[in-house]
Order: sequence, then C-alpha cells, then structure tokens
Amino acid sequence: MIQHIPQLPMNPTLEGQAELIEHIVYSENGQDLSLLLPWAPHDDRSAQTPHPLILFVQGSAWTTPNLGYEIPMLSRYAEEGYAVATIRHRSARDGYPFPAFLIDAKCAIRFLRANAARYALDTEKIVAFGTSSGGNTVCLLGLTGDDPEFRTPEYDAFSDAVQSVISCFAPTDLPALFDYLRDMPERNAVLSGYFGPDPARWQEQMIRYSPVYRVENGKPVPPFLLLHGTGDTLVPCTQLDRLYERLREAGAEVNACYVAGAEHEGNFWTPEVRALIHKEIVARLR
Repeated sequence: MIQHIPQLPMNPTLEGQAELIEHIVYSENGQDLSLLLPWAPHDDRSAQTPHPLILFVQGSAWTTPNLGYEIPMLSRYAEEGYAVATIRHRSARDGYPFPAFLIDAKCAIRFLRANAARYALDTEKIVAFGTSSGGNTVCLLGLTGDDPEFRTPEYDAFSDAVQSVISCFAPTDLPALFDYLRDMPERNAVLSGYFGPDPARWQEQMIRYSPVYRVENGKPVPPFLLLHGTGDTLVPCTQLDRLYERLREAGAEVNACYVAGAEHEGNFWTPEVRALIHKEIVARLR
C-alpha cells in the first residue's frame, strides 16, 4: 500500500444499499410483483431484522401498472431499510372488470405475508401507497381488510389488511367522476370494460368500488393520508374532498393536503410532496 493514499471505511452492514428483484409471480393467474429490498450481508436474509413493508400500486386507469414508473423514488426507501413491493394486477382492458384489480392486490399482500421469512419482511407493518387508480386500490384495501367478498383460496391463512394508507390523486367517488367525464372518448366502451356489459348495473358497480361509499361509521380503519393537485383536470380534487369529509364524519384518522396548481402525475411530484409522504411512512413504520 502507498502511504499517502487515503483510506475510507468499508460498509460491513451494507447500510444504504438496495436491490431490485423482479418478476415474482404471486398468483396462479400469472400476476407478478417487484421487490426493492435492503441488501443482505452475504445474501443471508435469515440473519436480517425483518423490514417494514410499503406496498405500492401505480396508477394505470385500472389496466396494467408500469412497475418501473416510481422506482427512483421508491428505491430511496429500500436504501433506508424499508422493503417496497410494487404490484401488477389484471387489466380491465383485457377482459377483467372490477373487482379483479382489488382481488389481485389483496392476494399480493397475502403472498408477501406467506413469504415474509424468505424476504425478511415485517408484515405487521404495511403501508399501502398508491396513485390515481392505484390510489383507489389502496383506499379500498384500507377499507375492506380481510373482507371475504374479495378473498381467493390463495394464501388463505394470511390477512390482507394494511396498517396505513397513502393515496395520491385517487378516484374516490366513481359516480361523480364518470359524470364529470361524461364527454370522454369511447365512454361506454370504457365503462363496459370496468363494470361489465350491462349498463343497467354500472351505477351499482361504481358505488360498490368507490371508497366514499365503503366508509362505515364506527368501523375501525387504518389512518389515511390523502393528496391531490388542485389543477388536476382528469380526476378533480373534489374527489379528495368527498373521501376526506366522509372519513372524518365516520371518526377515522385522516390527514390531507392539496398541491397548489398540480396536474395529474407530472408536476404533482414536488420535493415537498415527497417529504410529506416520507414523513408519513416513517411515522407509521418506525
């Protein structure tokens, strides 16, 4: 060794390092998820303290989520010692109407609990975080924990409940949203894909999968954080208002924040928004 060349300390615990494990099939219907995990020394996860889990659902208009869309933001959580699962679900565009997306999300949670030891997951601490249609999904996850209506036989011994919900620019009142979008192109084809071929049942189905109408007075639910851009012309911020007011009316713990002038995705993602979400995740999972 040359004496005048400085030395830096090594990192024996691999602190701040993370890896991405892709294409983990969680359901017999072929749906998969990706896991962002803190590195394990010598790849031995059995020696690790289990990591609290963030379950992320990317918005996709209830079609096929892009699992890589928020990887840059989510990878920071893995670097801080959290596990992050990003999940794919069946697409309404491919002949899987509501509630296929919700059934799949719940199956993914049960799969992760069933495989907690394999991936060193603390599945008693799960934050469900979603955007747009993914925000609708995580709100429904929070409001329908272990509801037999949405269970399948896969991993049936495990819970699909979550401990906290973070929802960004989510559709929460579908009848109001699709009334607002009444001039959208191919509206009937879209609604048929979502809610089935019988228009007489569309209103009933919209209500059934609207978080606003799933809130029950006195029923325990996890804490919610709701965020929405005031410039969102696709899903207007009145959707946040409706769920926020209904949760408060029911006695639930809920906080909310508007993002001034922000649109749907894009300029919504300010450093302040990311900092608020980070603060909420740390508070719920520490």
